[in-house]
Amino acid sequence: MSVPTSARFVVIGAGIHGLSTAWHLAARLESEGRFKAGDVVVLDKNGVGAGASGIACGVIRNNYYQPAMRELMAHSVSVWESDPEAFSFNSVGYMQIAPDVMAEDVAKIHGEQRDIGYESVLVEGADECRSYMQAMFSDWQAKNITIINHEKRGGYANNVGSLRGLSRKAKAAGVEILTGTEVTGFDVQGGAVRAVETSAGTISCEQVVIAAGPWVRSFWKMLDLPETVDVKGRDGNVYERPMWTYWCLQEGTVKVPPDFFLTDSGELPPVLHVDTDAPLYDDTDGSLVTDQLWGIYYKPDLYFGGVQGGAMPYVVDRPLDEVAVDPYGPDSDDFVVGTDFARMWTSALAHCHKRFEGKRQDFADEASGGLGCFTPDSFPVFDVFSDNAYFIADSNHGYKMIGVGALVAQEVLGEKQGLLEPFRFSRYADGKLHPVSHSPYPWS
Repeated sequence: MSVPTSARFVVIGAGIHGLSTAWHLAARLESEGRFKAGDVVVLDKNGVGAGASGIACGVIRNNYYQPAMRELMAHSVSVWESDPEAFSFNSVGYMQIAPDVMAEDVAKIHGEQRDIGYESVLVEGADECRSYMQAMFSDWQAKNITIINHEKRGGYANNVGSLRGLSRKAKAAGVEILTGTEVTGFDVQGGAVRAVETSAGTISCEQVVIAAGPWVRSFWKMLDLPETVDVKGRDGNVYERPMWTYWCLQEGTVKVPPDFFLTDSGELPPVLHVDTDAPLYDDTDGSLVTDQLWGIYYKPDLYFGGVQGGAMPYVVDRPLDEVAVDPYGPDSDDFVVGTDFARMWTSALAHCHKRFEGKRQDFADEASGGLGCFTPDSFPVFDVFSDNAYFIADSNHGYKMIGVGALVAQEVLGEKQGLLEPFRFSRYADGKLHPVSHSPYPWS
């Protein structure tokens, strides 16, 4: 495939961020009468949704302890709601279901959601939580649950369907999407990227947007950016941290009939995220799985059949240079879920609902999971490096954040966005870190 010799904007990555940014860039330029054919080009070495966006579980939520994340996600949920058909979005809501150790955090999230006009219902107390859940699911049986935050917005989307919808919108706006085109380097002159070198030729450009998901480290290295970063901690001390850490994502599916996981009234349930400090026992032999705080999330899989969800990712404990991002996702022999995940997740489902008891035999025996590339604090970095290379380093928050592309497009066109300010790279040196919750997840 040939590539153009020049473009105003080159976007690297045809996932949720790359497609959203390109679409909004072209649409904004067109609305101002400043767009011409070839202005916005998207490059991907494989295809649309070939990376992390294409294997995402698809959960859309605003359940974040960090105010900056919560405001950014409220914006993104609005984008999902703007065209649910095109984005294959199911607005069924989202529930955070938690134990006493997380009660203060969950109550704070609810209060701040209320303050920004994001509708949610707070339920407090063990008996009250049990009654609330059993009104939806008569077989609800999770233990040590004392607080629930039920977001009325949010839900989940089909990953492939939503990316196809974004691709259609981008193409309709005049974006050129070139797949099978690998970026091999940058021509940097005077501290700025003057051209993008690809497997099919060199493209001179004014600006680059790097939206490469777990491949972000490769482009970081191409621009000779630092592999470690000094982080000013909350104690005032400075700590050297690796800029990138890989985590293995754990998700899978239990193959059950379409009507298996509905509410008692026959409706599609909200996405459920359950954290608890109750001991988790193996659903098959009764052995202890864990006596530490654990959590899972799950929802009906309307597109491939069954119930889909996941659990805590784990850090890939090997030198960065030995972490092979390719082949990615289900095509990898290394970074896919195994029997330990199946045991934990199906046992956890049975802990929550009686209907899942004995369902481990229905766990899909197929490759699933993938790699996520995390920043030093596990939150995104949205910032410009090398003068004109804009990095969307989502720290694996990516898929749900469809609205980031709209904000980045405005920044690339010269309009700073307040919602992105808390995610600048300078926060590490300045010690302006996001608050940390009691959740077992690194991103909540």
